[in-house]
Amino acid sequence: MEQNAQRELRSANPEWTVSELMARIAKALASDGPALAFGKVASTHAPAGVSLVVSTTGSSGISKEVGLSSSAILSSARASNKYLSAEFGNSWSLLLPLTHIAGINVLVRALELGTEPIDLRGVRDHYPRADFTAIVPTQLFKALNGESALLKHLQEAKAVLVGGAELTSELHMQAKSAGINVITTYGMTETCGGCIYDGTPLQGVEVAIDSEQLIAIKAPMLAQTYLGDPKLWEASFVDGWFTSSDRGHIENNRLIVHGRNDDVIISGGENISLSEVERSLQANFPHTLLAAFAVKDAQWGHSLHVALAGEGAPSENDVRAHLTEKFGPAGSVKGFLYLHDLPLLGIGKVDRGKLSELATEATH
Repeated sequence: MEQNAQRELRSANPEWTVSELMARIAKALASDGPALAFGKVASTHAPAGVSLVVSTTGSSGISKEVGLSSSAILSSARASNKYLSAEFGNSWSLLLPLTHIAGINVLVRALELGTEPIDLRGVRDHYPRADFTAIVPTQLFKALNGESALLKHLQEAKAVLVGGAELTSELHMQAKSAGINVITTYGMTETCGGCIYDGTPLQGVEVAIDSEQLIAIKAPMLAQTYLGDPKLWEASFVDGWFTSSDRGHIENNRLIVHGRNDDVIISGGENISLSEVERSLQANFPHTLLAAFAVKDAQWGHSLHVALAGEGAPSENDVRAHLTEKFGPAGSVKGFLYLHDLPLLGIGKVDRGKLSELATEATH
């Protein structure tokens, strides 16, 4: 095949049923027909070795069109099913949107098991039993805080993959106490989604920590390129290793993720990790959806703000007292934002940029 050969790229139709979509994915993976695009993708053609293209902004807000090969996608699905001891005929339920790799993965894992996922997107009151499912922490939080039908569904599953954002130890323990077999996943679109389960790399996956504490991954499920911006991919993919923007360390052969490298702000000359602030708040107020974010400030450089969602939020005084005790003057909260739901970037990740915009608008 020619080195620069291209393949037609068509966007997945949101009106397709799960059955129709699975049939088209199967054809795309077999190179029988066009490659499929998910999310907002501007490209009309993909490199010949690419079968699926998934649009992602990740946590950075930079839009990328990630090109994934059939080999990478199938390696991911097979490694996941093997880790879970999933058998032919086992079922998956679909609770995630199909504009993201996590939702697409559910279809491919089911395809490998000879079944069709139970489509539960948008369902609120009736959840048939499934052997496996995948969710984000926000869904787990809601199941443990009032959505009893979803809770029952998760309790009945053999395993529940939770990824897309950090799962706090408090929420994890609540789920375990409720009888949910939670398996935490770490990965990104560039790794065909989760490739490290409960801190352990899936089959064929290698993990390393570079000199800047950034997590690097080498695996058969790595992407091929960024469509339209191959130089950006080449900057992150060196000698078979993809270097993420996440910091971490390896402890007892398990990966511990600290958070994004760019989540540290400087306020009044003090460094503040937004992830650390969130972890501390979630531990102290486990029944509240919240997020820490920064707003540009003439006096402070960046000022620390906290967004609170839903009902039953703690008082501002309690939040301030906790953070000041935990972090000293650096933990001084300069503002609060109250919302019905937290805005998300992708699935599970809070859109801190949007929170900053909303807080700025509220002060004008």
